[in-house]
Amino acid sequence: MLDVAVIEDPAAAEVSLDPIRARLLAELAEPASATTLAAKVGLPRQKVNYHLKALERHGLVELIEERRKGNVNERIMQATAASYVISPLALADVQPDPSRSPDQLSARWLLAVAGRLVRDVGALITGGSKARKRVATFAIDGKIRFASAADRAAFAEELAEAVTALVGKYHDETAEGGRDHRVVVAVHPSVSLEPAEPGRHL
Repeated sequence: MLDVAVIEDPAAAEVSLDPIRARLLAELAEPASATTLAAKVGLPRQKVNYHLKALERHGLVELIEERRKGNVNERIMQATAASYVISPLALADVQPDPSRSPDQLSARWLLAVAGRLVRDVGALITGGSKARKRVATFAIDGKIRFASAADRAAFAEELAEAVTALVGKYHDETAEGGRDHRVVVAVHPSVSLEPAEPGRHL
């Protein structure tokens, strides 16, 4: 089972977004049969089997083993990944395009950049899996608390200068056999899943 899988096919995305099927995917983080799942989700086994077949057709669940139980073959299924991300390729005609209105201070532009990141890395993972090769990536994820909006602005300016200097140092347009890489650096307010404090806004 993969940690994360990227869904690029529109039909697979539609299947995964069905509430019942999404629940089955979550339950199938551990192998289970239709009978076991039916008891957990409160649906008839035949109904669960119907949904499992749809998930299996789109590669979201897979057969782990078959067990003989009386006169019936019990199919043990498992999700192909612990979690899923839907790529903008699933909505190709309306996927975000950061080049339309680049604005470093726009949250919507940041969202478009993030969407492109999911699309591109998802495509790289798909290609890498077919070629049995790892994808060369690097990421940093951390938190910082600013004392003021002025400090945040100063940090952003210094960060931009540092990244620009690094890009200038290592970018070689004339390198034969070199490969282009995309650099994405983002800063945004942290999102808490806890109820917001009265009077506090993001």
